[in-house]
Amino acid sequence: MAGNSVQSKLFSGENNAAIDEIKTVRPVIISTSRATDIPAFYSDWFFHRLSEGWCVKFNPYSNRPLRVDFRDVRFVVFWTKNPSPIIDRLGILEEKGIGYYFQYTLNDYVKEGLEKNVASLEIRIEAFKKLSSLAGKERVIWRFDPLVLSDSLCIDTLLSRIEAIGEEIHEYTEKFIFSFIDLYKSVKKNLERAGYCGIREFTVDEMEEFASGLQRMVTRWGISAATCAESVDLSAYGISKNRCIDPNLMARISGDDPVLLRYLEKNPGKDPGQRPLCGCIKSTDIGQYNTCAHLCSYCYANRYPAQAINNYINHRNCNPSGLTISGDKIGGIWDLEDE
Repeated sequence: MAGNSVQSKLFSGENNAAIDEIKTVRPVIISTSRATDIPAFYSDWFFHRLSEGWCVKFNPYSNRPLRVDFRDVRFVVFWTKNPSPIIDRLGILEEKGIGYYFQYTLNDYVKEGLEKNVASLEIRIEAFKKLSSLAGKERVIWRFDPLVLSDSLCIDTLLSRIEAIGEEIHEYTEKFIFSFIDLYKSVKKNLERAGYCGIREFTVDEMEEFASGLQRMVTRWGISAATCAESVDLSAYGISKNRCIDPNLMARISGDDPVLLRYLEKNPGKDPGQRPLCGCIKSTDIGQYNTCAHLCSYCYANRYPAQAINNYINHRNCNPSGLTISGDKIGGIWDLEDE
């Protein structure tokens, strides 16, 4: 597989030779991370690599390494279900002049057991409030993602669970983002392996039924709502299409950073590396697939849950400050072929 000779050098101590061979990028915006929960499981690694000034990630399809140089970074977008390990370190980013906000996924699939290793709902709600109180509610975006339907989980139940959470946290955020589950082949297989039967995708009529119920809640709460990477038009319900890596929000948060503002002005377009329906602007994601220990059964980023656990153990036990979040052990992370 491409990149193996470089890997062998990187992970056998021949780092200088290997680094000279790999491509380097110097992003202004980093995504941390769509592929794994870095705040929950890799916050020590993240801040160590930030202090070192760079990290290495591998393309999950070509297996080619990429050196990510942090010297130009002006903004970080965090994606998490547990920000607690990182909350007390956010001042480090502020000292470095780096802006940030959080995409905080706060679902309620407790009864279904779809999110195996997340904290209790009460703990996650309190963490949401704490993060918002410290960082500002504009920096904490609430995601209920994905929305899941099954034989025993209907739209009314989803709306009631969202309402229960929203009554607790709507004063701590400005925006609600959601998506409808996509049953990719690997997702469907993992759900079936975990014993979940009857989970299905939404019809357009069901999407509109959900949107109608949601509209009433967000209007009452005074927050906006948006979809993530969905083709359906729900504008009739006051629901927009989101840009999760959002230049307008970045400019609002870091309006006194002329370097970032110039970059956003020159690079307003969609990230060509993301899905066609994704509205995000360009960023460099520093995560890796098959490394998230939450083990959510619907997750597309953990195609092989057993590998995710092995890779997390490698990280903890082998080299938690290493070049990659996997502890510099490949562990099959990059094998994304169908079984």
